[in-house]
Amino acid sequence: MNDKPELGVIEDTLYVPMLGRIYASEHCRDILYDKKVLELKEKIPPDILAHDTQTQYTLLASASRSANVDRYIADFFKRKPDGIIVQLGCGLETAFYRNDNGKTRWYAVDLPHVIDYRKTLLPEPSREKYISGDAFQEDWLRTIRSEYPDAPLLVTASGLFYYFQEEKILSLLRMLHHYGNIELLFDTVNKSGMTMMKKKHMKTVGHEDAQMFFYVDAAAELASKIDANVKVLAEEKYYSHIKKKGLKLSCKASMVISDWLGMVKIIHLSL
Repeated sequence: MNDKPELGVIEDTLYVPMLGRIYASEHCRDILYDKKVLELKEKIPPDILAHDTQTQYTLLASASRSANVDRYIADFFKRKPDGIIVQLGCGLETAFYRNDNGKTRWYAVDLPHVIDYRKTLLPEPSREKYISGDAFQEDWLRTIRSEYPDAPLLVTASGLFYYFQEEKILSLLRMLHHYGNIELLFDTVNKSGMTMMKKKHMKTVGHEDAQMFFYVDAAAELASKIDANVKVLAEEKYYSHIKKKGLKLSCKASMVISDWLGMVKIIHLSL
């Protein structure tokens, strides 16, 4: 059993998506099945499971994010078999184990103390390199480009951008743009979705103290702020590919309303 590490307010949210993947893998396998996360269930701090206050909707919101990312990773591999996956703010994500094709190189980037904790639960695989550092600084990208100067990259930022001001996000995206042959995939909310996240969602998942700032009403508007050559490859309703059969009525309703109002979405950019 691992003791809970000392984490900051934002980093402490890394357990939320993990609990969502556990729930889906045990109860909603049509949405997501993650064998590796089930193996980790007994290794996370017991109070995390004992004091989980989430609803089916918030749990499956996290699992749906992983399911959506998995779809895009699979598509990326089909289009660019020599491509590389980079996970920013990786936390305790287990996407490598769900999507590894036996040959692709992966990188996982997070703050040093998060990477140290990740290593206790998920020892570094042979083809997934862990990088300790700030996702918003250039060091990690320089490291990857020094090893693979021209390889196409799919950079994922799952559940990361919400907690930062827009200018900081734009600075990161402009940095990525200068390194070429990079696609970015991330989840976000529109303005009304941000209001709902602040008022209800974060309280339900037990992190009402986490401040949130970044939202996107229109992907094209965001792209124009980065560079005229940035292309929007997809702006997709969050639950449009999520199977809802067998879910609680309140959960289904929340998903349908969210998509109807465009409150939560997946954005895929070519930088």
